Amino acid sequence: MYTLSPITSSMGSLPSPPSASASAPPPSPETTPLRYRVYASFCLREPAPNINISNWIDCYNPYINAWNRVTSIPNLEENHVLKDFAMISIGDTIYIIGGRRCRKERAHITDELADIVDMNVEVLTSVLRYNIHSDQWSSCAPLNVPRYDFACSMCDNKIYVAGGQSTLKGARGITAAEMYDPSFNEWTLLPDMSTLRYKCVGVTWQEKVHVLDVPPNQIVAVGGRLFSSGDCLNAWKGHIEAYDGKLKLWYIVDGSQLQILSSPVSTSYGNDDNWPPIQRLYLTMAPIGTLLYFLAGYRKAGESSRTVSMVDIFDTSASRDAWMSAEPTEEEGEKELCSHCCVVQLAQDF
Repeated sequence: MYTLSPITSSMGSLPSPPSASASAPPPSPETTPLRYRVYASFCLREPAPNINISNWIDCYNPYINAWNRVTSIPNLEENHVLKDFAMISIGDTIYIIGGRRCRKERAHITDELADIVDMNVEVLTSVLRYNIHSDQWSSCAPLNVPRYDFACSMCDNKIYVAGGQSTLKGARGITAAEMYDPSFNEWTLLPDMSTLRYKCVGVTWQEKVHVLDVPPNQIVAVGGRLFSSGDCLNAWKGHIEAYDGKLKLWYIVDGSQLQILSSPVSTSYGNDDNWPPIQRLYLTMAPIGTLLYFLAGYRKAGESSRTVSMVDIFDTSASRDAWMSAEPTEEEGEKELCSHCCVVQLAQDF
């Protein structure tokens, strides 16, 4: 049964409920990282000579803590970038929905200083799908309403979108909602929401699609519970919050504080004093089994342009010592996250 239903937008925090004293049972093969991959779309932060900065998709393998580039988003003009779209998976297929197309230009500030800005071009209705097995892209039926910065969620193997902005003029949301059925390659308009919404977040919980008015940065459902770690102003609030459906409030999860993610600028990684100051470029969250993966990129100080990728993992089922950290990796260039990641569960024979 599908219902567009808003969860309370209050982000007030309550003390954590008592933690279970018994240890969690061992995870089943379906919930271990072995059979999962995380996909995310990036672009380069700055134009570079002889390099196309348009969107590509990276795949993160949590089992071996490794990133690799798998494909580029098609149909984009050179050095144009797609942003604020929805990236969602059904089975072995990833869908790229809507968004705004822009190009990066250098804006003059002073004779010695210029900044890179996004110049908006258009809001899209286009929908693309990518099959991770065949490495093939194809076009789907377009949205009925162009949109970006909108809520998106999957329920019963159908994709639901709601709200967002449909024009580049002003910050005004829309009420339109629609559903995509992959079996028929068809979008169906749903009844409008009662409130204009943009920069909204969608999540499927208790067999309903919920749209949040004042959104967290991301919200995910794990084991029947909702988790968030930030809002539209700050991707990481210093801790993880869970939602209490009875009290209709968010509370701080006990033991979820983590200093390394707490500021866009960090002086070092962990306790290693040899690390130079780093600035956070992006942060996104991926649920796998009972684990929340926080995938972050940082700009390393120095003359060369490099991105340091870090992954911190929180076990929502642990009663203590829930945080784990993977070994950081580095790559050339500074990349920018263009949409939140999505998780794909691999088939048994993949």
